[in-house]
Amino acid sequence: MRNEARHSEIKTEKRGNRGDVEPIADLLPDYFDYCDQGCDLFPSCLECPLTHCRYDEQTGGRRTATRLRDKELLRQRALAGKNVAELAKSFGVGKRTVQRIIRRASSE
Repeated sequence: MRNEARHSEIKTEKRGNRGDVEPIADLLPDYFDYCDQGCDLFPSCLECPLTHCRYDEQTGGRRTATRLRDKELLRQRALAGKNVAELAKSFGVGKRTVQRIIRRASSE
């Protein structure tokens, strides 16, 4: 008997909550106000060169950001001729991290 009363209370609460919630309109893309804010990697989603969105990755885009950082680090090393200490300072990483990036790139 006690369970039946408890069960009816739950049903009543659910019915009450359903009446308070308004259904979400299924808007067509033409009528949806889309604001392209991009992310911290690129300013616009619609012009992003990445094949996968950073927000779709489980790591939150950390892997994508790391790859971009590594590419830029290698580019600066090749074009500007910066040494390991300069690269580490400008990218905010340790010298050992820069050495790992260089070694990984040379083995690929």
